[in-house]
Amino acid sequence: MPKNWKTYRLSEAFEIIGGGTPKTKVEEYWNGNIPWLSVVDFNNDQRTVFSTEKSITELGVKKSSTKILTKGQLIISARGTVGKIAQLGREMAFNQSCYGLSGKENILINDFGYYLLKSSITNIQANSHGSVFDTITRNTFDNIEACIPGIQEQKSIASILSALDDKIELNLQMNKTLEEMAMALYTHWFVDFGPFQDGEFVDSEWGEIPKGWEVKELKDLIHLNPRLSLKKGSEASFVEMKALPVDVMSVSDVAQKEFKGGAKFQNGDTLFARITPCLENGKTAFVDFLEPGEIAFGSTEFLVMRAKDGVSRYWTYCLARDTNFRNFAISTMVGTSGRQRVQNDPFLSYEIPQPPTEIFDSFSEIAEPWFTQIRINTIENQTLTKLRDTLLPKLISGEVRVKDVEKTLTEVL
Repeated sequence: MPKNWKTYRLSEAFEIIGGGTPKTKVEEYWNGNIPWLSVVDFNNDQRTVFSTEKSITELGVKKSSTKILTKGQLIISARGTVGKIAQLGREMAFNQSCYGLSGKENILINDFGYYLLKSSITNIQANSHGSVFDTITRNTFDNIEACIPGIQEQKSIASILSALDDKIELNLQMNKTLEEMAMALYTHWFVDFGPFQDGEFVDSEWGEIPKGWEVKELKDLIHLNPRLSLKKGSEASFVEMKALPVDVMSVSDVAQKEFKGGAKFQNGDTLFARITPCLENGKTAFVDFLEPGEIAFGSTEFLVMRAKDGVSRYWTYCLARDTNFRNFAISTMVGTSGRQRVQNDPFLSYEIPQPPTEIFDSFSEIAEPWFTQIRINTIENQTLTKLRDTLLPKLISGEVRVKDVEKTLTEVL
């Protein structure tokens, strides 16, 4: 242990705060202006949480055991999915399946505390218990010790790691904005027909559409699960269902695995989850992470959508994110409760106005640089994440000191 560092139990370094849930049947407690955190809101490995699915009222706070955490304080999931951690980007309440954490004065600052918890997560999970759900309790924090430097060195260490996380989050936000731009353009052109309003429209079974467009079934525009060949037993890139994103296009978790079967795909394809609840949750991705000509595989529950000649691959991905299309896909699902799946033939019967090829080409010309930048940002984030995860345990333990890594940080940022 470095000189001037001290050993504390986590319960000695953190104030531990319990959460709660207002009665769900009392409408006056819900849909207010106070964000209410549960693990679903920060189960994404991003440092900062800014928003929540649900919100509560001031009355809901008063009539329940929930507490209000302030900006900068920490949240850790304590039941079921144990050990997910985030730092609050604004004031929020939270449920009883989490603990709020705040560094004790003159012992721990929250910015350093976040990384201290990240480095302790394996130990925290090892100290969970429960016959049905893994659970951590206040006693868990009594059982784990950590070496903690003085406040000034905590600030320096947190500054190094925060600079990497800030750049990662900036890239993620940029990617989200670029994808929103692509979806806005898709909606403006192919749903609202904005650029074509001054032209002639004709009646169709779909409603009025620009002259020169034709209502087609999806099977006329895409190949579904295109035929590709992978030798059984060979090693290939693999994407599992868990790696499919719910609200962005990029896949960052790609493994190498022996091929025994599954959906096969190449760059330019769109991966679409066909099974409940993955479809309802939004699991969809654009394949842009393979080498030219490389064939990869993934879950058998993927539908692989490939644009036919003359159709934009970027349009195909945007279609897969279109709310109307997704609702249609959900309506085609059959099977027992909890295991319902989209059926290929009904899926391919989806009717949509097809524009002339030059419209698709123009859309691709605008969207392609956005998709390319998203990929560049994703690759940079993979590099930054690897560097952060390498530095984290070494800085937190004192094995590496701040002065030793400042030059490296300057080079990558």
